[in-house]
Amino acid sequence: MPRSTFDDSERELIKGKNFCHVATLNPDGTVHSTLVWADLDDDKVVLNSAQGRRWPENVKRDGRATLLIANAENPYEYVRIQGRLDEATEEGAMDVINALTKKYTGADEYPALQPGEVRVTLKLAPERITHHGA
Repeated sequence: MPRSTFDDSERELIKGKNFCHVATLNPDGTVHSTLVWADLDDDKVVLNSAQGRRWPENVKRDGRATLLIANAENPYEYVRIQGRLDEATEEGAMDVINALTKKYTGADEYPALQPGEVRVTLKLAPERITHHGA
């Protein structure tokens, strides 16, 4: 049954070292999909990207995204989150990408930062959560 709050097993899946597939709508209505790192802040899913990339611009424009986070050890278990943008900010975004880097790679700092790159953190509030294969 779809819900809008996470249970403990879903929180564990999102907080684990599991990749997040983000699907957004382009201005022409086509779907854009990409793979990102994710985490939780209370009941908000936290994502981070470089300013100007397509998927964050789509989320900021449309306000919606669908996320799918599969268990890396059992990809038949996954949580799907349909959410709305709660916050998009550059403030503290480097700290967020460094924390995500630590979570996913063990390194202290994000190694792929380009000169002049500005990071943005997006927080999505879940509207519909489904958990499969648990």
